[in-house]
Amino acid sequence: MQTAIIIVTYNGLRWIKRCLESCGDYPVVVVDNASTDGTVGFIEQQFPNVILLKQDTNLGFGQANNLGISYALNHGAKQVFLLNQDAYLEKGSLKALIATQKQHSEFGVISPIHLTGDGKMYDRQFYNVINEHHEWLPKNLPDITPKAKPISISFVNAAGWLVSKSCLVKVGGFDPLFFHYGEDNNYCQRVLYHGFKVGVITTSFIKHDREHRPKPVYKEGSHTYWTWYMRRLKKRYADVNNTYGSINKLFIKRLKSFVASVIKLDCKRSTLLLKELCVIVKHRKVILVSKTRNTIPDTHYLTVKTTNDY
Repeated sequence: MQTAIIIVTYNGLRWIKRCLESCGDYPVVVVDNASTDGTVGFIEQQFPNVILLKQDTNLGFGQANNLGISYALNHGAKQVFLLNQDAYLEKGSLKALIATQKQHSEFGVISPIHLTGDGKMYDRQFYNVINEHHEWLPKNLPDITPKAKPISISFVNAAGWLVSKSCLVKVGGFDPLFFHYGEDNNYCQRVLYHGFKVGVITTSFIKHDREHRPKPVYKEGSHTYWTWYMRRLKKRYADVNNTYGSINKLFIKRLKSFVASVIKLDCKRSTLLLKELCVIVKHRKVILVSKTRNTIPDTHYLTVKTTNDY
């Protein structure tokens, strides 16, 4: 098992056939997060060669991937390719990624170009993230030109990542601080901290079949808003590169704002700030523990037999 494809499934029956068919002859490890839509039975019947690790509960994206990565490393994998259940590899794309990483081992994580499910244009979120700071991706897909080496970036979402063993051994797996969403931001932060690069190549493509999903709306003060806020808090303040400063300073700043809002009798703002302070207090310790742990080179969050030969 030189290269293993890791796919985490959760009620992914609508995508899984096309996803698995796109994997070709590569070994595939599927970690199922207690699906209830028949995903497991379908894989067992239609894809008996797939290694299926069935879970009794939903572990979330990161922790489930950690199980698949650990399995692959313990069975001799030199790199793993993480593929979303709603994403499909284009022919020859993984081969191009592997060859590129072999030539440019400083890139711990390499991603293909992400397209829409029909392959007609860029995945919107991928395009926006890439061009937010780098602005090298042409607006029209036909205008993209092959480049000789990976293009170094600070972040790309984990719908399709080739991750080297050397990176996994030094950086570890996904931090269980994140259940779903944000774990890929955190991982890229750690990859850069430990001296590896994150990159994209223009000769490899996946189709990410998600363009028809409604964009989430976060109404201030709602449950979804506080879930989003908690996730953002973790992404920012568990960053080992200290991009956003100290969470303790954030707490003091928000406390001062809360006191000022109480003095002004601004009930709406004081209520929001009090809730924000409670969220910060609740998660501050685990964020700081996580941040400290992730500065140390190790196979964090993975279960591997030995690292002597890595």
